[in-house]
Amino acid sequence: MEDDLVQRIASNPKYQELKAKRSSFGWWLTLAMMVAYYGFILLVAFAKPLVSQRLGDGVMTLGIPLGFGVIVFTVAITAYYVKRANSEFDDLTEQITRGVLK
Repeated sequence: MEDDLVQRIASNPKYQELKAKRSSFGWWLTLAMMVAYYGFILLVAFAKPLVSQRLGDGVMTLGIPLGFGVIVFTVAITAYYVKRANSEFDDLTEQITRGVLK
């Protein structure tokens, strides 16, 4: 019985659509995160004079807001993924469930 259910889900066109959309979206977000993170690391490694520039008269350097920006960017793309997963991906999952369990 379970093999039949698995086969019906795997052959459902909506499942194929969900799998392709979710995978593609995940890879784009992964790429964006890697560019942000490794870009920051490369700046720290190879552009020390730029990153160590002081902002104002205090002790804060340009690297601190850039590092904070990487963290904020991570939270933002996570929130974007959750929003899309809770709307578009959940809708497709519901359609698959209804179609397979008829």
